[in-house]
Amino acid sequence: MKAAVWHGIGDVRLDEVPEPTVQEPTDAVVRITTSAICGTDLHFIRGTMPGMAEGRVLGHEAVGVVEEVGAGVRNLVPGTRVVIGSTISCGSCPPCRRADYSQCDVANPHGPLAGSAFFGGPQATGPFDGLQAEYARIPFANVIAVPVPEQVTDEQAVTISDIFPTAWFGAELAGVQPGSVVAVFGLGPVGQFAVVSALLQGAARVLAVDAHPSRLAAARRLGAEVIDFSREDPVQALVELTGGAGPDCVIDCVGVESERPKSGPAAEALADQVEQLDAARDQTVPESNVQQTPRGELWRPGDAPSLASQWAVQAVRKAGTIGVVGVYPPQFATYPFGAAFNKNLTIRTGNCPHRRYVPDLLRMVASGAVDPSVVISQDEPLSDVISAYEAFDRREEGWVKTTLTPGL
Repeated sequence: MKAAVWHGIGDVRLDEVPEPTVQEPTDAVVRITTSAICGTDLHFIRGTMPGMAEGRVLGHEAVGVVEEVGAGVRNLVPGTRVVIGSTISCGSCPPCRRADYSQCDVANPHGPLAGSAFFGGPQATGPFDGLQAEYARIPFANVIAVPVPEQVTDEQAVTISDIFPTAWFGAELAGVQPGSVVAVFGLGPVGQFAVVSALLQGAARVLAVDAHPSRLAAARRLGAEVIDFSREDPVQALVELTGGAGPDCVIDCVGVESERPKSGPAAEALADQVEQLDAARDQTVPESNVQQTPRGELWRPGDAPSLASQWAVQAVRKAGTIGVVGVYPPQFATYPFGAAFNKNLTIRTGNCPHRRYVPDLLRMVASGAVDPSVVISQDEPLSDVISAYEAFDRREEGWVKTTLTPGL
């Protein structure tokens, strides 16, 4: 079968790999009908998330049809259409029973202290082959593969595999309440859904920060007031837009891939921090493989990995709350904790416990309350996955969220 495979930093290929099989009683084999590319996948290719093994199938978002189940899967039968939660959980251990599915004690074979297990990730996360493929083995399928209502399309359902639950979790971490003024940093796919989630959870206003015109325009269509950090200082703008106080809540959807402003007041304000930002980049990304192509650079890590965290801490009101769902890898060590301490901030973060949110979000979509497919900007055949990765990596205008269809 065909699959997108990691071979090294800056090296992803479409390979022919063996079809998966049922290995454990709680396994299922799922024929993938729609998968997607996520910014997290780019961390592995850019070198901002270490520990990948050559030959790992990438991807952690998918919808598909069950082909085969193990004897321990009692709630699914072949032919069932399912959405697959990105993080893997057994459903029975103490964390799972608290709905802390991303901290399952059992799913990660490295032991209960090893942290989140998820598809298509580094050795420390399992490892488990990913979902950008024609077929996938789904461990604990009785828990993490959730049947999709007939009226919910593949495009809608695949957003509930990861990005919509992650954004919803981010809004919860940030403490969004009815009437809250919320700032969202980063308007990639998760940032777009953070706008949606904050509003659905009762936010009075959402102020969205990015520098890419198409992403700012998309967030505006979703109901956000937008701030272009290439044209104005985002911290100053957020404070001014909130009467001098700052937003109540911040959702950081950027993480380690922060980009420096290249022009405008924000760039001028960072002029004396160049060495500090360079040091943070070099410490966070000790190895990269940036490639020059006729259409621009490929696989370049963000050049200011601590910037979104700095702006979030500076902008949020005193005693406010920051929810962090943008990825910060284990080696990241430059969070502005001192500034947060002196503002009495609450900072909450972590990998999303997807299974906690998938059923309710499916019901919300099935009811017509929200159409998450509006965030999808491209649908590409799996055969074109490499060019799709390259366009997404270059942050080409109009590329917000890309789905992949096997067999085309």
